[in-house]
Amino acid sequence: MNITTFKRPSRRTILRSLAALATANVLTAQADEEYPSRPIHIVVPYAPGGSTDIIARLLADKLGSVLKQAVVVENKPGANGIVGTEWVARAAPDGYTLLLPSGSVLALSPLLYKTNFDPVKSFAPVSLIATFALLLVANAGMPATTVKEVIELARSGKRTVSFATGTSGYSLMCENFKLLTGTPGIINVPYNGSGPQIQAVLGGQVDMMIDTLNSMPMVRAGKLRALGIFSEKRSPTLPDLPTLQEQGVDMASIGYGALLAPAGTPATVVTRLQTEIAKIMALPDVREQFARIDHEPVGSTPEQLAAAIAKDIARYRKMVSDTNFKLG
Repeated sequence: MNITTFKRPSRRTILRSLAALATANVLTAQADEEYPSRPIHIVVPYAPGGSTDIIARLLADKLGSVLKQAVVVENKPGANGIVGTEWVARAAPDGYTLLLPSGSVLALSPLLYKTNFDPVKSFAPVSLIATFALLLVANAGMPATTVKEVIELARSGKRTVSFATGTSGYSLMCENFKLLTGTPGIINVPYNGSGPQIQAVLGGQVDMMIDTLNSMPMVRAGKLRALGIFSEKRSPTLPDLPTLQEQGVDMASIGYGALLAPAGTPATVVTRLQTEIAKIMALPDVREQFARIDHEPVGSTPEQLAAAIAKDIARYRKMVSDTNFKLG
């Protein structure tokens, strides 16, 4: 039987090994410090022109400046935001492909569809970017000027009342509105994102929709009519617009845009992004830009974003159950 004799490594071999290990550690540290070293892509899973798209472009402009790299917004609409969301879930977890969705695609879509992502396990939360109130708005020519009149018109059967929905979240809110107001005859018309949804209502193809306060310039121009706001109290920028709760409909909801990375993204990258975003959201000019579209900049921690997603999942699960909501 042959016995292999252990040979003690030479001092030179040990020194070479230590030098190689030290070099590897330095290179790893430099890799972390050098992020980002190439353009970052923020995927918006909706068509251009909607509120989430606007948030993404405001963020990308500032984030690119502080990171000294191009930050590119890519719109990947389809299947109520699922196409773009799944794209990011499959992306390399290196911080160069990020997701900026609304809350509904994360919390609601997995309750309604067979998705190839999990809202908790597939992503690393980075930060809440902004929150915003939601409005019920109608085409200016619709023969109803209040929520009460909309309900009366829908119940009367004198004409069809239609409701444009740009996401599954808005579609569910439409069904909840119908349930709470006893107006099952309202037609739910789905669109591929908020941009096409707005155009349909502006053009008179559909009567009304839920939108962010981003539609207020069109309200002020007389192209749309604001019927109510989905919040627990009136907006400081719209003190004369009553909430839906004030008009007898017990609905309140706050929308948000958030930034996430694929699960497994290094903690150093997530921390770098979150830190810069928090600074950006505190800048006076950024706060002014968001105020123009009636959004409240946030810049939260990853933990706060994770809690918001968990709360949304529970809220949507209840709404789906209450309305027996199904798609298709």
